[in-house]
Amino acid sequence: MEKPAVLIVGGLGFIGRHLALYLHENDLASEVRLVDKVLPQLAWLAPEFAEACSKDKFVQADASREQHFPRIFDRANGKQFDYVINCGGESRHSQPDDVYEVRSCALSIALGKEIARRGIPAFIETSTAHVYKGGSTPRKETDKLVPWHKLADWKLKAAEELRKIPGLQYCAMRLPHVYGAYDPGYFATGICLSAVHVDLQQDLVLLHTKDLKVNTLHVKDAASALFEAAKWRARVGYIDPKEGPVAFNVVDHNDTRQEHVANALTEVFGLKVTFVGSLASQLAKLNLDDVVDDMNEISLQTWAELIEKAGITRPGPISPFLERDVLKDQDMSIDGSKFEAETDWKPKYPKFGADSIREIVDSYKRMGWWP
Repeated sequence: MEKPAVLIVGGLGFIGRHLALYLHENDLASEVRLVDKVLPQLAWLAPEFAEACSKDKFVQADASREQHFPRIFDRANGKQFDYVINCGGESRHSQPDDVYEVRSCALSIALGKEIARRGIPAFIETSTAHVYKGGSTPRKETDKLVPWHKLADWKLKAAEELRKIPGLQYCAMRLPHVYGAYDPGYFATGICLSAVHVDLQQDLVLLHTKDLKVNTLHVKDAASALFEAAKWRARVGYIDPKEGPVAFNVVDHNDTRQEHVANALTEVFGLKVTFVGSLASQLAKLNLDDVVDDMNEISLQTWAELIEKAGITRPGPISPFLERDVLKDQDMSIDGSKFEAETDWKPKYPKFGADSIREIVDSYKRMGWWP
């Protein structure tokens, strides 16, 4: 069997670059092309990505614009790509609707139409577990969809439109909080906040309770799962959209709760982490904007001082800035058994703990981002 040719949209993002590295290290593809709006020299790439994300594999383009499609999709040998994996779209929270509509939803739909037109057998897209109605019972793919925030809302809108495209062999991968080396997201915030509170000699206080679920997935497992999903989608072929959306949950086996995160931060930073609890959280919710603004003002000022003291001139894409959208009093808990049963995929990093935090901090130190 000839190895597949893989096109990764958003190829320099956190998950995209790890997917490129996974394909490179395991020699899984005959050709890999990375498409991104950001140039590699501006993408904070660590040295280990140099070959996987090399200049000869990279195309700078906006994949939501049809005029860019020839250089995105056309290959030198005249053949089509076998798999297209979309790790692109707007990943920041609390953006206006039109930002998500243009950068995420329109991107997905434009790609979907072109992929169907070219007869490419697998279109895989990263989505979020924030599309489900929160609850402590792990959510299955068929459970009620109630998006938590605009980012999730527009991911769902895109998926609904993609189902209407004739002949498109699509699959959405609903991921929890993805963590790992060079993490710029959810865990970056918690880790930077920990450093700030160590400097302030204060306890780190988390909203809500220790039992709040914040399910996790290592970025290397996210990468391998995306590739397995592409193989599965190409193999299975046409699925009638009337049977419902083709989507999989992917999650580790930790059933991570805030307590796990708190224990890991305590072990790594020697920091006391406490929980506001549900009643005080209800009161905080009444003026959550004020609470978040106050926390951000103090933590960003302290972080800036730490960065300056350490002599860091290029501080990297990490900070203790809290996004209100992420601070929901809802469990993010998903059941990944369907994907594991369909594909025989298993996470290589089944447990989240202190070593998970250490891996992230060590990666920041290597890049000179850590004060």
